[in-house]
Amino acid sequence: MELNVRRASVGAAEVLHVSGEIDLATIPVLHNALVRFSNESPCAVLVVDLDGVSACDDSGLGVLLGAAGRLRDGGGDLVVVCSDESFCSRFARTGFDRAVRVVPSMAAV
Repeated sequence: MELNVRRASVGAAEVLHVSGEIDLATIPVLHNALVRFSNESPCAVLVVDLDGVSACDDSGLGVLLGAAGRLRDGGGDLVVVCSDESFCSRFARTGFDRAVRVVPSMAAV
């Protein structure tokens, strides 16, 4: 299992493009990228693009929630881009989408 995280600027937004599987084995990669961003840009909005992710377990949701909290504490925010219907359905079932803004595309950010 592998997880790749690539940071890019898209217009005025900072984006983490994530691809691969998010699970207990790969969660440190995502966690470290999110912590690094929140330390470098504490008052910014971070967009996390999950369209390249094939699987995401509960640990991934927890890490994203933690990052959203850290960014909000610093005056920023986290937005998740996800067009996968099964992920979006899971976000709704777990209440994740009430805690973190989830949009279907980069154009909706």
